[in-house]
Amino acid sequence: QVQLVESGGGSVQAGGSLRLSCASSGRPYNTYCMAWFRQAPGKEREGVAEYFTGGSSTYYANYADSVKGRFTISQDNANNTLFLQIKNLNPEDTAMYCCALILDVTWVGSSPYLLSRAWTWGQGTEVSVSS
Repeated sequence: QVQLVESGGGSVQAGGSLRLSCASSGRPYNTYCMAWFRQAPGKEREGVAEYFTGGSSTYYANYADSVKGRFTISQDNANNTLFLQIKNLNPEDTAMYCCALILDVTWVGSSPYLLSRAWTWGQGTEVSVSS
């Protein structure tokens, strides 16, 4: 079973940047999606970015409207690591950030679709932004 380990969180001032990492213990899959979610205190979990892989050269990134332009998701396939680059942090970004993996993905042309919500989760890394 794949294990996901996040790192890179911390306490930063508003306007700063962070790069979160999610190391996977193994990913011998051809089609899958890895994503970043966050959960702020007292709020529901929110998906912020998804990175779909469909074969050796097909990728698709998707972002929540609330983070477009400030968050960038990327993947290092050689090292089985997912990244989330966050710039211009603000206090509303304070949350526990978790990465997740799902295999239930299909592609229709160049568009990926999730077939379930059966995510495998990491433990998370905490981000705290002060004003």
